[in-house]
Amino acid sequence: MEPRPAPSEDSDEPTVPVRLSAVADLQDSLLVAMNDLKRLEGLLDHATGNLLDRFNRAIAAVDALAPEHDTPEMQDLRQTLHQAVLELQFHDMATQLLVHTGKVLRGCAYMLAEQVMEPEEDEVGMVVTHLPQNPNPVTQSEMDAGSIELF
Repeated sequence: MEPRPAPSEDSDEPTVPVRLSAVADLQDSLLVAMNDLKRLEGLLDHATGNLLDRFNRAIAAVDALAPEHDTPEMQDLRQTLHQAVLELQFHDMATQLLVHTGKVLRGCAYMLAEQVMEPEEDEVGMVVTHLPQNPNPVTQSEMDAGSIELF
């Protein structure tokens, strides 16, 4: 990409001179942050999958014992394990936020490049919306045991 020429003098938009290398460094940093969020999403997926597997095994073990020991304590343990599995929906909310934040970072990086760089031949005339339309993909800010909001 070639640097974009300076805006015309007749524009009433304020301009700030920025070195092209500073813009490129900022864009690189945004893309690195976006990739780190993607890696975090993968780590969350892996950990949540393992946790769900272990909860399911624990529930199966409790159910196997229940016919012999169906006490109120065992019923309470079973209910607690089931509620813990429901809490894993936190993973869904966290993943949605990570994906949304990655899209915002990517959009900022692309808009930054658009402002200072000439489009390449195959990009001329393309109209692209870079930022997500929804400013907040997850409306729930916390999870109380037993009050999971499905969305």
